[in-house]
Amino acid sequence: MNEFAGSQYLIEIIYLVASALFILSLKWMSSPATARHGIWAGEIGMVLAIAGTLLHRGIVDWKWIVIGLVLGSGIGIPLGMVQMTAVPQRTALSHAFGALCVTLVGTAEFYLRTPNVPKFMMSVLSMEVILGGLTFTGSLMAAGKLQEILPQRPITYKGQNLVNFLLFSAAVGSAVYLVVHPETKQLFPLIVGISLIFGVLLVIPIGGADMPTVISLLNSYAGLSAAAMGFVLQNKLLIIAGALDGSSGLILSVIMSKAMNRSFRNVLFGAFGQVQASAAGGAEAKPVRSATPEEAAAILSAANKVVIVPGYGMAVAQAQHKVRELYDMLTKKGVEVRFAIHPVAGRMPGHMNVLLAEADIPYDRLIEMEEINGDFPQTDVALIIGANDVTNPAARTDQSSPIFGMPILDVDKAHTVMVIKRGMSPGFAGIDNPLYYLDRTLMLFGDAKQFVGAIVRELGGGH
Repeated sequence: MNEFAGSQYLIEIIYLVASALFILSLKWMSSPATARHGIWAGEIGMVLAIAGTLLHRGIVDWKWIVIGLVLGSGIGIPLGMVQMTAVPQRTALSHAFGALCVTLVGTAEFYLRTPNVPKFMMSVLSMEVILGGLTFTGSLMAAGKLQEILPQRPITYKGQNLVNFLLFSAAVGSAVYLVVHPETKQLFPLIVGISLIFGVLLVIPIGGADMPTVISLLNSYAGLSAAAMGFVLQNKLLIIAGALDGSSGLILSVIMSKAMNRSFRNVLFGAFGQVQASAAGGAEAKPVRSATPEEAAAILSAANKVVIVPGYGMAVAQAQHKVRELYDMLTKKGVEVRFAIHPVAGRMPGHMNVLLAEADIPYDRLIEMEEINGDFPQTDVALIIGANDVTNPAARTDQSSPIFGMPILDVDKAHTVMVIKRGMSPGFAGIDNPLYYLDRTLMLFGDAKQFVGAIVRELGGGH
């Protein structure tokens, strides 16, 4: 008995330390300067959480645990080695795997405990599998859109919002009936099945432009489902970790929605991201001014203040290290160089910050949209590298535009605008960008990494 009590005491201590590390991890990751400490704290906390769980005296057979660890490591290591451009879809897959785990555990607990399940526990179980099921399939849809296996444009049909509402109501209604009448076990597979279908139908109408918000929202759902699982398993660490994950994901989703000046309702049900037929047809007919790397280098060299605006095109080209070389070269010439960061640039929250940090760009050079927008009128050159919708002035001027009202980086107010882009194709939102046709704009057509490299060579005297 004493040995058992000692073992439980040790597990509780380990869980307490892991919980503290999770909280510190979240705190530290809120700042680029301490983000690495946050990652280490989170990793150590997870190792401790796993170790504490493996000390549980309820384990009677290690065979399946070892098999699970080996299989999980075999899947997780390759997933962790993906290129930076694939991190958003890898993140979505991580949410899917976590949600699937929650759903399976909830299903197992239901059949192990019924019919002797208290009403509160049945309520939590139902919430666990509903959130887990919709997060699993919804995350798979998000990963498919990000990987371009599925169309990035919204897949819509007449009455889809009504269908989604009815499906969700059916799942919740069935769960309520099951809580009141736990003997109706046949309703449980129905709840799980509806949740899985609802997750698919919830995400397919959402366009690629909203994927950063969708990913953070699915992260919130995954965390809340894990917290519910913690109540079912009476595991305090799971409750704490799930609550941290759920609340931080929800807060981040609110921040992302505000960055686009849109509500959750509009993100989830507005089918944002549909291609404007007129834009697609008329883009090539308008005249644009282009420039060579030599001309771009001369303009940058003569500037006093330069603001670089990174976007997903920089991530695709893996140009961040060349951008660092450009930053170093211009700084040596006495040019003030800063980076303008839009909250929804890229395909996941903080995408640009991560890329630039990977290239060791100084943290104090990364300036958020609200802080830097007032400086563009005094900026000599705004150099846009693969960003599109977040620099589109139609968001300010065109009330018919689907992005009207979305806060953007005011690059069009700079003295000269240079845009590195492969072609004139629209961004995630599927709309043309009038910025490209302004008299002060120069289009630098080509691969971002190669073009920036060519500019660096010209600035260095052609060496």
